[in-house]
Amino acid sequence: MSGNQDIQKSFVEAVKFDEKGLVPAIVQDQETGKVLMMAWMNRESLQMTLEKKRACYWSRSRKELWLKGESSGNMQEVHDILIDCDGDTLLLKVSQTGGACHVGYHSCFFRKATENLSMEICDTLMFNPEEVYGKKS
Repeated sequence: MSGNQDIQKSFVEAVKFDEKGLVPAIVQDQETGKVLMMAWMNRESLQMTLEKKRACYWSRSRKELWLKGESSGNMQEVHDILIDCDGDTLLLKVSQTGGACHVGYHSCFFRKATENLSMEICDTLMFNPEEVYGKKS
């Protein structure tokens, strides 16, 4: 069985990074199971996360490593990192300090579709992003 052979690889070797060297990482609250966010990781951010047990991602817009909570204080302590059967998606189980979302909510998935096809907020606002990150011009 190829699945058993894959277990013999190191965790990082088992990850199938895309053509840009990235892999999607779904982030889930360790206690509640709530999905908090999705981010991208490269090999370096994954290595750093595995070593430090604090979530580190790759910012596609800034083209740099992004240690979650470094500027906001809303850190993610990593308990487990799982890989899917294809090796092309990661699942991080974390303890979240404050909000995971950069617009201030506990989860980035803070809006849901309503029956009349509009949206409603379905999550808790944890902080004011202007106070944490400064006012955007």
